[in-house]
Amino acid sequence: MYIAYLAGPITGLSYGDCVDWRERMQQLLPPDIVGMSPMRGKAYLTKEAKITSDYSTKVLSSSRGIMTRDYNDCKRADVLIVNFLGSDKVSIGTIMELAWAKAFSTPVICIIEDEGNVHEHPMVREAIGFRVKTLEEAALTAAALLLPVPHAGNYNIPTKNDDTSKK
Repeated sequence: MYIAYLAGPITGLSYGDCVDWRERMQQLLPPDIVGMSPMRGKAYLTKEAKITSDYSTKVLSSSRGIMTRDYNDCKRADVLIVNFLGSDKVSIGTIMELAWAKAFSTPVICIIEDEGNVHEHPMVREAIGFRVKTLEEAALTAAALLLPVPHAGNYNIPTKNDDTSKK
């Protein structure tokens, strides 16, 4: 069993915006790769239109809770899958997670536009091992990186053109 930490912006987004892509990624990943979300255990944020950076009365969403768990998750992950698609402001937390991954020699797969993303920076580019444009590409890359064989297979991950990717 492998762990893929699903990193990406949270502050300023709705709960749905934070979890929808992570749930889709978990569906795309092969069964031997488990997506670990920083949003797990945080259903109390469901009604938040815009998540803030610190909920001091909630142990998992306090500054220390976020830092401690996310650091531990990044430390034990086999790969980080980072989603920067459509970002309109820099995610400081995700940049921290990228730095931790680099320090731990954990490979990073980043889903990002070809150009124009607010996270474009020489150090960010160098911390990213694999740059892809879609969730499907990220899942395929994670499978090829972590799982043995098939040499010519697709690990049963649908591509953007498959009907199953529209669900």
